[in-house]
Amino acid sequence: MSRSMLDLFRGPRSVADPFESMRSDFDRLFEQMRTPWGVDLTSGMGADIAPSIEIKAKDDHIEVTAELPGVDEKDVELELHDDLLTLKGEKKTEREEKDEKSGHVFSERSYGSFARTVRLPYAPDPEAVTASFDKGVLKITAPKPPELAPKSKKIAIGK
Repeated sequence: MSRSMLDLFRGPRSVADPFESMRSDFDRLFEQMRTPWGVDLTSGMGADIAPSIEIKAKDDHIEVTAELPGVDEKDVELELHDDLLTLKGEKKTEREEKDEKSGHVFSERSYGSFARTVRLPYAPDPEAVTASFDKGVLKITAPKPPELAPKSKKIAIGK
């Protein structure tokens, strides 16, 4: 296993304390399971149906997109609590194929609840957050508060 730059700055591990080494390994493992955006990859029921998400930081807002194939808009719930955005839903999918010759029926069902929570880099105004759902794709836009908006001014150069 290769050592990270952080390990190099921490110095050599103590051989005398194996529990410290084990705790450090577990800490590193759990750090790797979280993305920089605070998306908890360990949360949510039904990991096989948990939606894939994409988070983009724009100048004046954060955009969260979730792929929800086979999920109806009415089965999706969004909740914002300070800087935590939670997407909950339920997937109900049923597919059936019949072979006319043999009379065999192949049926595949996939259903269950899921939840994903994202920690945003700021707490947006709940009234300003918008969401749209089109063809199985949920798009959430969370504008930055005015105090976090980039401030710029063109400055004239004098002689």
